[in-house]
Amino acid sequence: MYVTGFTFIRNAVKYDYPIVEAITSILPLCDDFVVAVGNSDDETLSLIQQIDPVKIKIVETVWDENLREGGRVLAVETDKAFQSIEDKADWCFYIQGDEVVHEKYHLTIKAEMIRWKDDAKIDGLLFHYKHFYGSYDYVAISSSWYKNEIRIIRNNKRIFSYRDAQGFRKDNNKMLNVKEIEAYIYHYGWVKPPRNMQLKQRYFQKLWHSDVEVRARVTDREEFDYTSIDQLTLFDETHPEVMKLRIMRLNWIFKHDITRNRVSVKEWIKGFLKKYLGLDFSYKNYRII
Repeated sequence: MYVTGFTFIRNAVKYDYPIVEAITSILPLCDDFVVAVGNSDDETLSLIQQIDPVKIKIVETVWDENLREGGRVLAVETDKAFQSIEDKADWCFYIQGDEVVHEKYHLTIKAEMIRWKDDAKIDGLLFHYKHFYGSYDYVAISSSWYKNEIRIIRNNKRIFSYRDAQGFRKDNNKMLNVKEIEAYIYHYGWVKPPRNMQLKQRYFQKLWHSDVEVRARVTDREEFDYTSIDQLTLFDETHPEVMKLRIMRLNWIFKHDITRNRVSVKEWIKGFLKKYLGLDFSYKNYRII
């Protein structure tokens, strides 16, 4: 079995992305790795070059700033990395710049890749998610956060990144057939110093919206307001080993009363129906078989 990891990144230093941690968290499971490094305003390229020059192949790209609708440029950059993967790869392990895999899942992930490698009906493997918010102590739990995503796909170049790199589809926009596995992606996209988070919001909203819409959506304040979150719970497990130094450098304080609940009536009803009747209304960009 041959496995190639892939991702895309731009301005990782400027916007405080844990891209090094993301890549190194799955590198032991990969025979090689492709990183599409976009034209950056910082030292992102040299940062990636220093990780593992033997395993990592860098594809330098230029982002199309005109692809604003729905964050389409993120899918285009994902596809650039995916299309650069050599034919010898059986599986392609995708990781985004703010996602990390805990080492405790490595054996499970490898076993599942081996198990389904020769089953042509399976297009990919589906992971569960933990979305950290505000600090490394809290996880978002309302139904507005996506619970699962495809992160391992077959090396089939008819597969493509969907929408804003939210997931994958194939052929004529068909959903992928996937197997759900007992492994989690730890998503740290909402854990940044408040000033860095506000900078990221201003920048990333431009990938989805016009300048006028961005000004309406993002305030002029210097720091991001983490207090408006709807529902959190405390995280009482361990973080991935590769995240420990970053967590030690935490230099801001975020405290949240987990008994406070700002979930809308609609979201509360959806949560109730799922908990007591097993009815799940969450969006699914895949077909579990």
